[in-house]
Amino acid sequence: MGEGPIDRRYGFTAPWRRGGPQKDRRMSVEQPLWRALSAYRPLTMVYAVLIFLFERDRFEHPWVAEAFLAFLALWTILTLPRVANAVNCTRRFLVADLAVALTGILLTPLADVHARSVDGPTLPSIWTAGSVLAFAIKGGWRWAAVASSFVAVANLVERGHPSRDTLHNVLLVWVASIAIGYVVEVARASERTLARALEIEAATRERERLARDIHDSVLQVLAMVQRRGTAIGGEAAELGRLAGEQEIALRTLVSSGLVPTVRTSAKSPSAPAGPGPRDLRSLLAPYTGPKVTFAEPGAPVLLEPAAAGELAAAVGAALDNVREHAGRDARAWILVEDWPDEVIVTVRDDGPGIPDGRLAQAEVEGRLGVALSIRGRLRELGGSADLVSVPGQGTEVELRVPRVRGKAER
Repeated sequence: MGEGPIDRRYGFTAPWRRGGPQKDRRMSVEQPLWRALSAYRPLTMVYAVLIFLFERDRFEHPWVAEAFLAFLALWTILTLPRVANAVNCTRRFLVADLAVALTGILLTPLADVHARSVDGPTLPSIWTAGSVLAFAIKGGWRWAAVASSFVAVANLVERGHPSRDTLHNVLLVWVASIAIGYVVEVARASERTLARALEIEAATRERERLARDIHDSVLQVLAMVQRRGTAIGGEAAELGRLAGEQEIALRTLVSSGLVPTVRTSAKSPSAPAGPGPRDLRSLLAPYTGPKVTFAEPGAPVLLEPAAAGELAAAVGAALDNVREHAGRDARAWILVEDWPDEVIVTVRDDGPGIPDGRLAQAEVEGRLGVALSIRGRLRELGGSADLVSVPGQGTEVELRVPRVRGKAER
């Protein structure tokens, strides 16, 4: 499988990374918004200039408006690359851009003395909305609320005694910018969900490809060794039995999609190293075999490393009890249930069961396998271990670990 870099999240070579550098196929739902903003700003700048040219005669100090609009035109043209995408649109630029809009609003009474009495447009006019929309696209509805609030205060100060139309326009900009910011946040969340779904789909396809390759090679060889060893007998029969066990274990790993782990004894399962939650399924998968069936959820069962290791060790202790007391011919089943508030692992066997009073007698005799190896571990995690056994019908051990409590906190 040495065709490309290893995807460490899934433990296989990602199909989109083979044969060359990785290509960025990520779809950006917000990029059309940046393109629209890039077109909106120069158009509204031209609109503000045209309003001034058509109404220049009513300005008492037209040179103030001319100076600001000249700067606004230059600023709009030079900053077009800044509003092309989220990377170029930095926080410093957003603050400076909003400052330009606020300055234009507050300069309006200086250029037009009667601006407060006449409910006309400000110098930047609707160009100001583009500055607020940049905040919304970049940072979501919270940033949009802050920017639109500054614009609202500037408009109220500029008017002095705001009319109903002024309040209406201010409220419209405030609500519209927040709504657009919220839509952007929802779109980003949907984009992340889609990207995650595509990754899972790619992982599933790669797992299916690996399963086909393994089925056509390794599994067939192991099955042949098992048949031939059983037919020859003697030491070859033992070799065939081991090959059969490995075939079953490999089929389980391939079908469940778990990353193979180093197989260890049941009493000391392989505990993952490093920070961050761990998938409990990968710790329990090595316990599977000809006599042990493992049923787990399709999604990762994440626990803190310490909690996952202790829970896996408790499962190993329960399986040790099955082999020791129910016999090597007894079958066992491991069931993992992932609930929002807790993780439940059930270990059941079809052995003869435990006679009444046997556990209490074992504790008196100093045989503390269940008391310490199982219940003690679960007690430290803030969980519980319940054992139900009916003579002649097997034994069932239910291990519960809470997600938010002590060491089991997620």
